[in-house]
Amino acid sequence: MRKSGLTKDTRQKLSVATITLHWLVGAAIIALLAVGWYMAKYEVFFLYPIHKSVGILVVVAVLARVWWRAINGFPQPLGNSPTWQRRFARISHYILLIGSIAMPLSGMVMSAMGGHGLDIFGLELFAKNIDPTSGRATPINEFAAKGAHIAHYRIGRVMMAVIVLHLLGALKHHLIDKDGTLLRMLGRVR
Repeated sequence: MRKSGLTKDTRQKLSVATITLHWLVGAAIIALLAVGWYMAKYEVFFLYPIHKSVGILVVVAVLARVWWRAINGFPQPLGNSPTWQRRFARISHYILLIGSIAMPLSGMVMSAMGGHGLDIFGLELFAKNIDPTSGRATPINEFAAKGAHIAHYRIGRVMMAVIVLHLLGALKHHLIDKDGTLLRMLGRVR
């Protein structure tokens, strides 16, 4: 089947678009979560501009992934997992998709409304709000910045937990069920 010039997924084989977007977004989100945790815990301030720039760019890949998922649907499950496991997997996939959008958006709101602006590796998208007297960033909307900060933190924790469950599920499919789910996501046909 072809739609929009891209081959769609089948039960046995996932499209190049599905596989590429899965691994690109997955690796980027995991890296951003790891770097974000490290930056916050150890106050490594020089990483913030890199983290924010990559986070903004990831939104483009995430939106492409959501668009592809909307026109292509979710891959059909392989094997005979119980209904509750299939439902749990579907819910976790929705959490990952929604979190992949909400995480960078909350970070952008936090930065912009906190007066720190938004840029992609120096290309300014939203100007900083600098107090001329102190030379420090001044919040544009402190309530929005704090709310976005809380959301960014909490979404990050949820994403970390669901990613761990997702990885454990992939290993279960591969090592216990031996149903080809992980191989399919690696572009191999069982």
